[in-house]
Amino acid sequence: MGSLNIENVRKSFGPVEVLKGIDLEVTDGQFVVFVGPSGCGKSTLLRVIAGLEDATSGRVIIDGTDVSATPPAKRGIAMVFQTYALYPHLSVRDNMALGLKQAGEAAAEIDRRIQVASSMLGLEPYLKRRPAELSGGQRQRVAIGRAVVREPKLFLFDEPLSNLDAALRVNTRLEIAQLHRRLGATMIYVTHDQVEAMTLADKIVVLNAGRIEQAGAPMELYNAPANEFVAGFIGSPKMNFIDGTRLGETVKTIGVRPEHISVDAAKGDWKGTVIHAEHLGADTNLYLDCEKAGLITVRIFGTYDAEPGAVLYATPQPGKLYRFDADGKVVK
Repeated sequence: MGSLNIENVRKSFGPVEVLKGIDLEVTDGQFVVFVGPSGCGKSTLLRVIAGLEDATSGRVIIDGTDVSATPPAKRGIAMVFQTYALYPHLSVRDNMALGLKQAGEAAAEIDRRIQVASSMLGLEPYLKRRPAELSGGQRQRVAIGRAVVREPKLFLFDEPLSNLDAALRVNTRLEIAQLHRRLGATMIYVTHDQVEAMTLADKIVVLNAGRIEQAGAPMELYNAPANEFVAGFIGSPKMNFIDGTRLGETVKTIGVRPEHISVDAAKGDWKGTVIHAEHLGADTNLYLDCEKAGLITVRIFGTYDAEPGAVLYATPQPGKLYRFDADGKVVK
């Protein structure tokens, strides 16, 4: 119903090649998240899948059909944008109905689909309101509802939560996860926020400079990153990277996650001075300037009292060090 295959897709804007040979398989019902820094090509790739941009070369295949030359309206996709893209002069109901009317759906079928979608997303009280009368979270739910009523093969989300405040982002993220479970639909989701990626995805695709660095399940990327870029992008706070020569290693870089380091006031592997402590309630981030390892971040679950200038000893957990060669690849 909603499989996707991307075969050697390249996209150039003038002399600038933004996508540099993307190959990807998405199976029916998967929730796939594209992540990467600004300018890595993730939104461009989504737009190529949607047909809003033409690939310079390569193929986009949906449910076994090559749609590379097919206009967006004929691809069986629905897209949810960062900016909601609602018509301000139309009611919520009319915003949700418009695409169906343009497609020639019968009035009774339009009513049925709107009823199902509005019930699913808690939009029944707002169907007669216009977008200006709604909060940002409500507008985003309308944009999602407009996609749901189309019953597409693929849902495409382009950074849909970036305009919401922190609390609304969490709530809307939960709603999208629940929507995926209810519909069993295939969803492709773009974000720069790796927390969104880790909490929503069946499969994360990490992009960098127009190429896929690694694709896999969230915990696979967390526990077994293919290279230094993925190791540094997945995980919060980000992985510590230490010059291997400082620790007597032959590899260029040693990596260790902040949550895999313990501290002690009396003994440990790396003697350090507390530079700053972030007290977040559920956990504490300590920034230590260590004689051997340099500046590192340590994540401690719960509250830990440490004043700037205090001396602590940091010790990485056995088996939790990652080693990277001069090309940034993991050394087994």
